[in-house]
Amino acid sequence: MSDARAAGVSARTAGFANGQVSFWYRALGLHERRPVLRGSTDVDVAIVGGGYTGLWTAYYLKKAQPDLRITVLEKEFAGFGASGRNGGWLSSEPPGQLRRYAQTHGWPAAVAMQKEMFDSVDEVIAVAAGEGIEADIQKDGLLHVATNEAQARRMLARVTDLRREGWGADDLHVLDADGLAERVRFANGEAALWSPHCARIQPAKLVRGLADVVERLGVSIYEGTEVTAIRPHEAVTEHGTVRAAYVVRALEGFTASVESSRLWLPMNSSMLVTAPLPDSAWQQVGWRGAELIGDEAHSFSYIQHTADGRIAIGGRGIPYRYGSRWDEAGETRRATIEQLTRILHQHFPATQDVPIEHTWSGVLGVPRDWCAAVDLDRRTGLAWAGGYVGHGVTATNLAGRTLRDLILGRDTELTRLPWVGRQVRRWEPEPLRWLGVRGLYVAYRAADRQENRGRAVTSPIARIADRISGR
Repeated sequence: MSDARAAGVSARTAGFANGQVSFWYRALGLHERRPVLRGSTDVDVAIVGGGYTGLWTAYYLKKAQPDLRITVLEKEFAGFGASGRNGGWLSSEPPGQLRRYAQTHGWPAAVAMQKEMFDSVDEVIAVAAGEGIEADIQKDGLLHVATNEAQARRMLARVTDLRREGWGADDLHVLDADGLAERVRFANGEAALWSPHCARIQPAKLVRGLADVVERLGVSIYEGTEVTAIRPHEAVTEHGTVRAAYVVRALEGFTASVESSRLWLPMNSSMLVTAPLPDSAWQQVGWRGAELIGDEAHSFSYIQHTADGRIAIGGRGIPYRYGSRWDEAGETRRATIEQLTRILHQHFPATQDVPIEHTWSGVLGVPRDWCAAVDLDRRTGLAWAGGYVGHGVTATNLAGRTLRDLILGRDTELTRLPWVGRQVRRWEPEPLRWLGVRGLYVAYRAADRQENRGRAVTSPIARIADRISGR
C-alpha cells in the first residue's frame, strides 16, 4: 500500500472507540449488573457461562420442566463474550465440517445435522418473536462473494459438495456477476452463492433479551461470579460452591479458564463499524436488503448492513495469543484495524470517506478438527457444548435444545446428531501451537495476495496450509 493510501486509512480510523465490549453494546447501553452469588447452594442444573449456549440451555430446560432449579454463573455479565460481540450472522452454516461428521456417523447423519441448522435459524426467529425480543432481525439470506478468478473457481467447485451435504436447489443459488449486482454492488464481484437460510441480528439485543426471558422464567443469573473450577456435580466460585445434579460448561472461547489450554483454542476475531453511510454512498453500494456477506478469501471477512445504516465488517488479523490467552478488554490492534479498513474500501469504494466509529475483538472456540461438540457424562453430571469455529449464533440454539434432551434423558433426533459425544485430539503444546497458528494465517494472507494478483487457481500455499490445519 502506498504511503498516501496508508495515511488516508489512518486518518479515517482516528478517534474511534476501541474495545469497550462492542459497538452493539455501545448502541444499546450497558445495564446495571445482576447480583453476585451469595454463598453455596444446591440446584438441579448449574450452567457456567452466560452467553448464548448457557442461556439457550436454561431456556429450553425451564420450558420443558418448569420446576427445575437452574442457576447461570457468569464472570462478567450475560453476553459479555462472543455472544455480544459477533458479526450478527444467524446463519445455517454448520459449526464444523460435515465431511468429518460423516466419517464417524455416515452421510445421512451429517445431512440431518445440516437440516437441523436450517430449522434452527427459524427457531431462533420464532422464539424472539414469541418472547418479545427485539433484535433487528431481518431474514434476507447470506451471500458468499468471489472477487477474483481463483475464488470463483474454488467456490463454484464446492457447490457439488454442498449439494451432497443437504443444500438443495431451494437452499443454495448460484449468482453470476449481474445477479450479484442486483443485490449488492461488490467491487470486483465475479460470482456469488446465495442462501435464504440466514438472518441479520443485533447480537447484544438478542443475548440481553434472552437473559431477561430466562430470568423471568425463574432461572437465577449471577453476574460478577467467576467459576474457578468445575468438578463432578460442582461449580466452584470464590463466593461459594454450587452443587448440582448437572453442571454445564458453556464457556466457548474462555474454556481454557477452567480446562486444559489445549482443549479448544481461543481464536481472536475483530470487527469495526462505520458511521451511518449517506444516501449517496448507499446508492453506489446498491445494498438495499439485509443480506449478510462473506468474501471467499482464505483469510475471510464477514459483513453486515446494520439496521441503522452502517456497515460492520469483521475478520481475523492476529488470531491467536501465546498460551491460549485473550484480551478481555476487546481492544483491536492498529494493524488489524487498518487491514479491515482496507478490505472494506476494496469491497465498497463508496465507503472511503465514511469514518470508522468503533472497533472491538472477541474470542471463539476452535477444536483441533474444526468441529463443534455436545456431550453429557451422566456419571459425573458434567455436560458441555461449544467449539463452534465462528458459526455459533445459530449452533448455540441447536446445542441448547440438544443439552436439554440429554439432561432430561430423552432419546431424540437431536441426541443422535453426529456432534453428540464427539471426541477430538488436543492442540499441540506451546510453542508449537503459537507458531503453527501464526504461520497458518501468514500463509493464508500470502495466498490471498497471490490470487488477488491474478493467479487463476487456488494458491498452493493455501492448499498446504489447509492440510496442516485440518480445515
